[in-house]
Amino acid sequence: MKPEPQHLDPVAEANRRAQGKRPWFLQDPATERVLSIAMALAGELSVARERIDTLERLLEQRGLLSRADIEGFSPDAAAQTERDAWGRAYIARILRIIDQDVQALNEANAGAPDPSIEAVIEELGRSADPT
Repeated sequence: MKPEPQHLDPVAEANRRAQGKRPWFLQDPATERVLSIAMALAGELSVARERIDTLERLLEQRGLLSRADIEGFSPDAAAQTERDAWGRAYIARILRIIDQDVQALNEANAGAPDPSIEAVIEELGRSADPT
């Protein structure tokens, strides 16, 4: 895995938006958000699981590593740094729908004083209501 480029902002990358209004399919905006997050996680996990399975099978077939070797591995500092960078980008992709809603709310309230967290939660609930 290549190190994360210093100029790359994983949150900005994950938050690139399509033009137009977001379609809503469920009655409850909070449920819609959770479903979007769950589907993003499902997609990520599916790809990761397939790749892990491929690697483990190839390593065992070639006699390079056993599954016990894999289970017992502990990353060094450089590997952990790479994993941490990947983790930040991953979470940004997973939670992008919430971040996009907060950005839209901030754009709508540009120049106004910062609202309380309670007001943000209430507004997110109203702004996402498809009715």
